[in-house]
Amino acid sequence: MIIDTSKIEQVYLVCGKTDLRKGIDGLAGIVQEQYDLDPYSQALYLFCGTRKDRFKALYWDLLLYKRLENGHLQWPTNQLAIRRLDPRQLVRLLSGWALDSTVHKVCPPGH
Repeated sequence: MIIDTSKIEQVYLVCGKTDLRKGIDGLAGIVQEQYDLDPYSQALYLFCGTRKDRFKALYWDLLLYKRLENGHLQWPTNQLAIRRLDPRQLVRLLSGWALDSTVHKVCPPGH
């Protein structure tokens, strides 16, 4: 993995839809302005677009992008919320599983 997960102090999932055309500066601005958090800390911030088949991760000065070839993410939809994830939930998300359920994997298109 590109990020040393042992150095990540917190993981935050930005709920709702984010314009994934934004780069590092735009996403850092969202973290600072909307949530009053420090995008330059050792925290990982996750953002999802409209289609829920891709997301971006902001970690200090690094921007990562992940796209699912089949299915979509089970992303929380409260547009004004940010959610702290524990390490288990981060692994579930990156593996294509829903954050809180041990039963549901990502939904295939059309479901």
